[in-house]
Amino acid sequence: MGTLRQQWRALARSLRIWSAVLSLVAGLWWDGKDWTYPGGVSEQRRQVRQQRRARWLTNELISLGSAFIKLGQLLSARPDVLPAGYVEELAHLQDRVPAFPFVTVQALLEQELGERCAEIIDLEEQPLGSASLAQVHRASLRSGRQVVFKIQRPGLERLFRLDLEVMQQVAAVMQRHPRWGEGRDWVSIAQECRRVLLRELDFRLEAEHAARFRQQFFDDAGIRIPSVIWELSTRRVLCLDFLPGIKITDRSALVEAGIDPAAVAEKGAASYLQQLVRFGFFHADPHPGNLAVAADGALIYYDFGMMGQISQRLRSRLGRMVRAAAARDASALVVELQGAGVIAAGIDPGPVRRLVRVMLTEALTPPFSANILEKLSGDLYDLVYGQPFRLPSELIFVMRALSTFEGVGRSLDPGFSLVSIARPYLLPLMTASGNGPNDFLGELGRQAGDLGSRALGIPRRLDDSLARIEQGDLQVQIRAGETDRLLRRLALAQQVSGQSFLLGGLAVAAALLATGPIPALVAVPLVLAAPVVLSWLKLQGRLRRDAHLEKLPGTGGGGN
Repeated sequence: MGTLRQQWRALARSLRIWSAVLSLVAGLWWDGKDWTYPGGVSEQRRQVRQQRRARWLTNELISLGSAFIKLGQLLSARPDVLPAGYVEELAHLQDRVPAFPFVTVQALLEQELGERCAEIIDLEEQPLGSASLAQVHRASLRSGRQVVFKIQRPGLERLFRLDLEVMQQVAAVMQRHPRWGEGRDWVSIAQECRRVLLRELDFRLEAEHAARFRQQFFDDAGIRIPSVIWELSTRRVLCLDFLPGIKITDRSALVEAGIDPAAVAEKGAASYLQQLVRFGFFHADPHPGNLAVAADGALIYYDFGMMGQISQRLRSRLGRMVRAAAARDASALVVELQGAGVIAAGIDPGPVRRLVRVMLTEALTPPFSANILEKLSGDLYDLVYGQPFRLPSELIFVMRALSTFEGVGRSLDPGFSLVSIARPYLLPLMTASGNGPNDFLGELGRQAGDLGSRALGIPRRLDDSLARIEQGDLQVQIRAGETDRLLRRLALAQQVSGQSFLLGGLAVAAALLATGPIPALVAVPLVLAAPVVLSWLKLQGRLRRDAHLEKLPGTGGGGN
């Protein structure tokens, strides 16, 4: 009987997930049709509806539970597969769910810790927080140590595995879709989500993250990370020191406690830049709920389930990117982006180079905008979606963490600018791996070698070009976007005119047959006209879309 009940629950769960997927598909189809916009379609109306749909998806993921909340957080790091509106909405996805009963908490602790539960003398019934994976309770140990227990929700692994199986099925269907599957590997994304989510169920990994993160700032009295009580931690229970503090965005409470909010913002920015530049291991989810300020002004970090790591290879690449950005060399920066795999090889780098040049000008020209990182993130997301770009998840988590902390800093100090205080922390990157003169000489030698090889290749390239001119094989390719657009519109207009003449002829033929001796023959020209009418309507739609795009700013049209 129990097995049958489990099968029914699994079936009901699968139907619930597929119902949400089909609702999303229907909504996207509806949003994509111009005739569904009363009063006419416009880019602004599309953006508003996309934002509304992204908000609906976020709420739907929350209602589906733990696995889908985590899926949304992971997809928020994939602007190459989702539009910017969805990425930005999912990046703010926070899971706040009702707490499970205290009796269940006690039973789980006894099941996980066994006789070690005798160390706990006071476990508070009211949880400090409750999320989709776990909830947190404060407790006192026999030694007098104040701790918190993070306890995983019961039956979570079984539910996770069922949800992840349905995710694989959805991904396989999406991969076969001719439009949604093009240029995207949904099956691999689903497999990566499965691997990451199952790892998050093991709290021993989070304990290792917390210990490593604490070791990074062990000698910094201004940064505090709770230590792990290993003997009271298991796969489903995590025990940490209790570190009370004021919520970092509670500016009035900080001022009342005699703490300077601007100093807190600067200290947080410095700690984040150290994580990225010096350690390469950083907190990937610095929202206000995971940051607090101690009574003496020290910054406290909580929750180490989502951490990011920058590989040594990427840190070296970032060093060259920083040097190119500091020199405002858009061409060199694009080359480094291609080397990092951000830009696919073999595409036209011209549009990317122009965007990078604009982004560098905005980012490096004083006075610095207060939300420059947020703007750069938006530009980056718009650039990569639907294009042959692939942003490494490491970089996305870095950008998202920095832009999130930038928002926290502005709430503390309206004049806060992360870019303006980043320069001293970026110097190690600008000097490559930090080995001083050796790296400088190595870089100089590399550039000299590149210059020498190019110089030696010039005679051969000139000789090849002259030979191709003599043989008549030299091709000159000129890209003229506006000319191409006009030629395309002329061709469409010509097709429309031809089909209009054909429809007129068929209409005349139908009128003559209708007045003839056999009126039934009028069906012949009408049947022949049906496909012509459909083709004519499609061509009219394409002409209208081209005219609309021509009016949009930045598309070569007449928009100002």
